[in-house]
Amino acid sequence: MATTVKQSFQNLKENLEITGLQEETVSTRQKSVREVLDAGLAVKESFLTGSYSRSTMIAPLNDADVDIFAVLDVSYYNHFNGQNGGQAGLLDLVKRTLRKTYTKTPDISRNGQAVTICFDDFKVDVVPAFYRQGGGFLIPNSIRQSWISTDPKKHVEIMSQSNTKHNGDMVPLVKMIKGWNKNIGSFFMSFHLEVLALSILDNVTISSFPSGVRFYFDKGKDLINKQNSDPAGLGGDVGAYLNTREKIQEAVDKFQLAYERSIKAEEYDSRGYAKDAIEMWRKVFGDYFPVYG
Repeated sequence: MATTVKQSFQNLKENLEITGLQEETVSTRQKSVREVLDAGLAVKESFLTGSYSRSTMIAPLNDADVDIFAVLDVSYYNHFNGQNGGQAGLLDLVKRTLRKTYTKTPDISRNGQAVTICFDDFKVDVVPAFYRQGGGFLIPNSIRQSWISTDPKKHVEIMSQSNTKHNGDMVPLVKMIKGWNKNIGSFFMSFHLEVLALSILDNVTISSFPSGVRFYFDKGKDLINKQNSDPAGLGGDVGAYLNTREKIQEAVDKFQLAYERSIKAEEYDSRGYAKDAIEMWRKVFGDYFPVYG
């Protein structure tokens, strides 16, 4: 509960954080998974990727995915490239390797690019990868039987640099946007929203979180229907999943509604109606945002 918008946004920031105990659980679990991979496969290196490594993961933890990149010896690439089951065969090998240890884990499955271990408290996605000539990595796309170029280490570096430039306010603001996305049913892919934030807030001062998220929605409603390139320069359009006119229009509408509610909330607050402002912000962020009182 809060009685001012400033206090409410501080509470929002805190509500989006995973706890210290959960951090410890994630750290222990991911180390164990990486040890299993090292023992069963020829792993050149492994490291955390995704929102956890970029510090943009939001609570609750049981809705989160912790991503592990396992860079394998090139011999696996030669074995599975166009033969022996291809990219799907590579993922099946990783799945079998994990299943030998995690025999009692309820669900270990493969999707298009990763093997997912569903623990009781959160999921771990294991992505097999290979070093890419020219930099970055190649990961499998078992649906299209192809390889995807990506560079998650570069993504971490870019977000970290942006957060430093914004005096530590970039990451919390991105988490707030992800909280909004969760409140609207996770319509957008989280990484897409992060890429938009990097573009929208480049060379912009975040003077406050309310004005920052309002600015994001304002610029985002115009950018969401355009191509949003992977900031690492390898992965193409990160918004390619919005692949129909209807999806794009729905995306624009969601940004427009969030922008309109943000404007109303700021107007209420400027006129001294803190309760009305907080209630309007709750329409944007849902239960992540505190109630008035």
